Amino acid sequence: MPTLTRLDSAQPDFQARLARLLQFDDATDASIEATVAAILQDVKTRGDAAVLEYTARFDRLPAATLASLELGRAELQAALDALPADTRIALEAAAERVRRYHEKQIQTSWTYTEDDGTVLGQQITPLDRVGLYVPGGKAAYPSSVLMNAIPAKVAGVGELVMVVPTPGGEKNPLVLAAAAIAGVDRVFTIGGAQAVAALAYGTETVPQVDKIVGPGNAYVAAAKRRVFGTVGIDMIAGPSEILVIADGTTPAEWVAMDLFSQAEHDELAQSILLSPDAAYLDAVAAAIDKLIGEMPRSEVIRTSLTNRGALIKTRDLDDAAAICNTIAPEHLEVSVADPEALLPKLRHAGAIFMGKHTCEALGDYCAGPNHVLPTSRTARFSSPLGVYDFQKRSSLIHVSPAGAQTLGRIAATLAYGEGLQAHARSAEYRLTHP
Repeated sequence: MPTLTRLDSAQPDFQARLARLLQFDDATDASIEATVAAILQDVKTRGDAAVLEYTARFDRLPAATLASLELGRAELQAALDALPADTRIALEAAAERVRRYHEKQIQTSWTYTEDDGTVLGQQITPLDRVGLYVPGGKAAYPSSVLMNAIPAKVAGVGELVMVVPTPGGEKNPLVLAAAAIAGVDRVFTIGGAQAVAALAYGTETVPQVDKIVGPGNAYVAAAKRRVFGTVGIDMIAGPSEILVIADGTTPAEWVAMDLFSQAEHDELAQSILLSPDAAYLDAVAAAIDKLIGEMPRSEVIRTSLTNRGALIKTRDLDDAAAICNTIAPEHLEVSVADPEALLPKLRHAGAIFMGKHTCEALGDYCAGPNHVLPTSRTARFSSPLGVYDFQKRSSLIHVSPAGAQTLGRIAATLAYGEGLQAHARSAEYRLTHP
């Protein structure tokens, strides 16, 4: 059975022990960095030929041309049409909920006019082209397709290019069906750092994009980090996290399973429970021991909980909220009788799931809000993926003749103070002299 760390916020060494629990070394292995750097440079230099060579080597998928690795809309639609009825209904229902939520996020252009006729404002425009990386092969992440593609489409992105590896030619029908539902424009069956490079730099066949989003392995993450600046990226995500604040009113088995729901992702995932009720923490620990044997991924869960999980006794719910703000979790479940009362005290979390009936798994698939969330305490300054990540803002400045007289003098004075005479004279040319 997993041996979870037990902490008590009243203990004098609590902060130090909590800091050790939260430590995570996300440094990329030097060999991965070197491999990725070489692949990126090769694709940048040789384009299609390099992508084809890496696809044959890593994905065991030889092809004569990169164009032959592109899937047409008809194949995506065929995958959707071939789904079992209940699966298609669930996928379409999730897509509709995700779309409806993200439509609320659309930002619009605005202006205002000053008394002298000067107009200032902001113009909102969508990105022209976005690349979406989707893990492939036996792994099936149709929810990831929906969560990344639908906000882009809602934002008005002109073209959405998806890359998905198909090792040995194995295509996942759920992923292709999700691409059809989300309205993905082009799909290439390539993956790894070479796919990131193709999207970032463009090749003879793959168009260069403006931003790359979507999850991937360590090589994909390293490649995204390196191409940032040439293109935008969504984020570099760390292991999945869940933090539950509970007052003891939620059945212990429910919370135990909620902790499992993130621990089963991988051994580095983190699951933490905060509660002022010591007896309840004991009940959850007992439920974990009782239920873990039923889990197909029990070994992964056990390792995750033992190495990075914790049951923490707090002084009260306010104390739990303060600790939560320090942790800044990716997923936060507020499993208390009155979650709305605690909400104003919770400042840092990627997504907040309120009430005992709101398990994190609903957010992963179909609640509506995005499941691409900041990890590794970055919720202190980052937000979930959304429509705003696929829109950009341009400042609008239309100075009137009268406005130029006021602004010109201010600008010229400040420019002379900075020693930038051309700036000053440029502003002075617009002044009306008697």
